[in-house]
Amino acid sequence: MRVLLVGAGGVGTAITRIAARRPFFEHMTVADYDLGRAESAVAALGERGDRFSAVRLDASDRAAVLETLGRHRCDVLLNATDPRFVLPLFESALAHGAHYLDMAMSLSRPHPSRPYEECGVKLGDAQFEQAADWEAAGRLALVGMGVEPGLSDVFARYASDELFDEIEEIGIRDGANLTVDGYDFAPSFSIWTTIEECLNPPVVYEQERGWYTTAPFSEPEVFDFPDGIGPVECVNVEHEEVLLVPRWLKARKVTFKYGLGDEFIGVLRTLHLLGLDRTEPVSVRSDLGQAAVSPRDVVAACLPDPAGLGERMHGKTCAGTWVKGVKDGRPREVYLYHVVDNQWSMREYGSQAVVWQTAINPVAALELLAGGVWGGSGVLGPEALPPRPFLDLLTEYGPPWGMREQ
Repeated sequence: MRVLLVGAGGVGTAITRIAARRPFFEHMTVADYDLGRAESAVAALGERGDRFSAVRLDASDRAAVLETLGRHRCDVLLNATDPRFVLPLFESALAHGAHYLDMAMSLSRPHPSRPYEECGVKLGDAQFEQAADWEAAGRLALVGMGVEPGLSDVFARYASDELFDEIEEIGIRDGANLTVDGYDFAPSFSIWTTIEECLNPPVVYEQERGWYTTAPFSEPEVFDFPDGIGPVECVNVEHEEVLLVPRWLKARKVTFKYGLGDEFIGVLRTLHLLGLDRTEPVSVRSDLGQAAVSPRDVVAACLPDPAGLGERMHGKTCAGTWVKGVKDGRPREVYLYHVVDNQWSMREYGSQAVVWQTAINPVAALELLAGGVWGGSGVLGPEALPPRPFLDLLTEYGPPWGMREQ
């Protein structure tokens, strides 16, 4: 297997550090708009970097992506960029005849007149519209293969296959007790992506109603997370699982709730109030004349790079899937989860916990694809594939997953 990894930020760099310890691939080309960042990711591997090379690549330039895929003879494109670049990379992979993986799907667009009641363009719609082309080409686009979405969807499929006869609700619940020394506000993941998912109308699925939307940060609930994290208030947030799970699994309701905290929500609301969450460029006066800049890009530039916060970060992060239903005629609730301690991930891989927990899943998926354990064609979510091989392999990579009876 020859892989083109596009994006050498926090998650992309963690991918290289995890993949370097596994023998399943022949070569990985690490591509980034900033060549120095791609070179640094490869150089940090030391002796383990002999199967890696670094190149400069603009992810929005389809011709350049095609040329890079061909020049490096890549048969898989792994997208570790932010969601703005999903479609050019997704479509370039198909044009080249490569398989494709991502961790975040094509962007949504709110309903023009009823944004908090009805769906407009949903996450991933633009990719699923091209599913027939991928099937005809005999190529696989495995979408949403990070931690959330990704591992959370694998948990949902495992619960459906082995733990329940009927499912009332599948609810993704994400929480952490992470702190960052020296910063009053320092997101542990890309602020660009965080703004996108937290300020868009959250989507909920109900079997009788289908997909519908609600207001951001709605329906707060306190969820007790394992391994010492404890109770965290979680709210509705737009996320891919709600769009993926119902395509393959039968459940009366599917939700996603994120433990953000009042302070974090307050900052996001202020950014929205000031228009600083917008992606459309605005004209700004500078020493070199007028410049067109995206307010959201300015916010991102003013905040610390999440990938570089690991040494200042303390605590644990938990991703998981809560499932409620019936087994053998009796009510049952379980929480399937994966916890990563930042101290462990920094010591073992030099990557902070949130990006490491995201990165491990596409690497494990690539290993299953390389070995022929996973396969298929078309546009598939993680829940379309058998969960047990993935969960067994996950325990080889690092902290094991767990299950708690509620």
